[in-house]
Amino acid sequence: MTTTHLLGIRHHGPGSARAVAARLAELAPDVVLIEGPPEADALVELTEDPAMAPPVALLAYATDDVSRAAFWPFAVFSPEWQALVYAREAGVPVRFCDLPAANTFAAGPDDLGAPHGDPLAGLAAAGGYDDPERWWDDVVESRRDDASPFEVIAEAMTALREDEEPPQGNEARREAYMRSVLRRTRKDGFENIAVVCGAWHVPALADPLPPASHDAAVLKGLPKRKVACTWVPWTHGRLATASGYGAGVLSPGWYHHLFTTAEDVTTRWLTGVAAVLREEDLPVSTAHVIEAVRLAEALAALRGRSSAGLAEVTEATRSVLCGGDDVQVGLVTRRLVVGERLGEVPDRVPQPPLAADLTATAKRLRLKKDPIVKELDLDLRTPGGLDRSRLLHRLRVLGIEWGSREASARRNRGTFRETWALCWEPSFEVDLVAAAVHGTTVPSAAASAVRDTVEGTPPLDEVTTAVENCLLADLADALPDALAALDARAAADSDVARLMSALPALARATRYGDVRGTDTGALRAVALRMLERVCAGLPPATHGIDDDAAARFCKLIDGVHDATALLGDEAKDRWLAALARLAERPALPPLLSGRLSRILHDAGLLGALDIELRLGRALTPGVTPSAGAAYVEGFFDGGALLLVHDEGLLRVIDAWLAAIPADVFTEVLPLLRRTFGAFSSPEKRAIGQRAAGLTGAARVVVPTADELDEERAERVLPVMATLLGVGA
Repeated sequence: MTTTHLLGIRHHGPGSARAVAARLAELAPDVVLIEGPPEADALVELTEDPAMAPPVALLAYATDDVSRAAFWPFAVFSPEWQALVYAREAGVPVRFCDLPAANTFAAGPDDLGAPHGDPLAGLAAAGGYDDPERWWDDVVESRRDDASPFEVIAEAMTALREDEEPPQGNEARREAYMRSVLRRTRKDGFENIAVVCGAWHVPALADPLPPASHDAAVLKGLPKRKVACTWVPWTHGRLATASGYGAGVLSPGWYHHLFTTAEDVTTRWLTGVAAVLREEDLPVSTAHVIEAVRLAEALAALRGRSSAGLAEVTEATRSVLCGGDDVQVGLVTRRLVVGERLGEVPDRVPQPPLAADLTATAKRLRLKKDPIVKELDLDLRTPGGLDRSRLLHRLRVLGIEWGSREASARRNRGTFRETWALCWEPSFEVDLVAAAVHGTTVPSAAASAVRDTVEGTPPLDEVTTAVENCLLADLADALPDALAALDARAAADSDVARLMSALPALARATRYGDVRGTDTGALRAVALRMLERVCAGLPPATHGIDDDAAARFCKLIDGVHDATALLGDEAKDRWLAALARLAERPALPPLLSGRLSRILHDAGLLGALDIELRLGRALTPGVTPSAGAAYVEGFFDGGALLLVHDEGLLRVIDAWLAAIPADVFTEVLPLLRRTFGAFSSPEKRAIGQRAAGLTGAARVVVPTADELDEERAERVLPVMATLLGVGA
């Protein structure tokens, strides 16, 4: 006689996992059915490998469209994982019994249907809980006794489903397929069957089952797609989000602790909290831990709990160990409550060629896939540093952001150092599958991705970025195609602003030849041709522009000016000559005119007398104060040291400020504050001291308290109130 045992569980629940392990040992089934994709049946034997260490996940994806992919995660405290462990140790077969991923991925969004509501919410409400997670944690997860909860769970779920509409769409297909697997398993001669599935599905699998013809009709004609399946490492942090099981776990680190700790659960947990805080040099003593344990246990007793749960230990942590500091509590949550444990899979797990190449390369370069953000400082003059840099840049070309560039702590602005922040995400496994369309190795795939980017007529900035990526990632095969596309795109682009915005990246890229051993001669030639076009097109592009456009061109000119320093003296001289011609044009906006004068002065092409004359013309009474303020803003955007060291310029500015009419001054003040407010405090102090010493300058006499004329002082109050915006 065939006997079927239905073990309804909560996915990723330590209480469920403990109960499943104990129940399977008691039942000694002939076969174990587990909710999951049947495509993974062939991968079960890999769990016997000692190198397999959860958290891990089954990854299934459609081979013709990797955007259709799903994960089925397993932690050590997942009931499904414990079922796999039991089957492995007992030597009994395992079958996954959920609807195949081949059918799920072939269904359209409308066919999947909306998932049913949270079945735990009704039970929690009936038990007087407003939080279903807390209810489940109390009645199942935090239980330390050996009583089996499965009969009670089945009865509760049956009662819940009595008032529910029959399942529709994908939910109906899933349960129909589960029943078909159960029938097939019985026909195969297994007499003692254990089924580990979500608690909600237990009533649908209980005897008597509906006729096989009913389920066959539900499953008839389902579309299919070709699917690949493999194991990938997973993290506790990723368990905290909805997964292939649709069950996010807010506290995987806590659940891992509950499952792996047999005695002194609260004490060991709070000792771990103390260790995390001590790593940050925070003062936490043994006495703190003792008091925190007492508080957690007292709270549990007051609330009628058999043992302290996460809520109690968190409150004890906040009150005793962290002194009420939520920042410290957040640190404990990230490090311990959630945690970033990363699983491992054996080398023999099937991988796409691109993923296998990355694994081998990372192993050779000693780059560990770590889910915790870690800083990596590279010296590109060493072979190891250069190879690591090339790999990370190639992955970024493929859209896999394993590393992100950071500012170097060494404050080195040269090209021989790079600082990266590394953090591996399990979702990168899917990105690797998607990137495999470009090639089977990381270098070939990155080169192919660059060629795809520059094909056709992409925007100029995308082509420029592709060229820079070629040099950073050492993609010599793709560089000629990228340069050809850049040359053609730049020649066809008549927008001077776009050319100017693209040029700095090219100039930066020319530096890479020294340290990366790349020939940048062709790139320099393209950059110089772009510079010629910018020099020729800048005068008509800036003719008659408004203030906003002038501000934009000031930034673009600054960028090109810095870029010419990287392209050599010839390029710099050509650029400065173009700026000198542009500065002589009478119709320039004052902001742009002031900026050009400053650049030419800093380059030694305009002397102090020339600057005084230009500044004097811009600040004459015939020029509106707002236009004069714009010129001042453009000129002094490069810093205020000129006013400190050049008394002539200071006199011009001082006289202009003193001559602004009172009724106009409040209108000009915001422009002046934007300019002078950007100066550093030492610069402001030095300017004030120099201005106070100017011969013939207005003197401000500060009266003593006895000499203060209160009537005259009160006249200032309305003006001050207007400036401060506080009303009269």
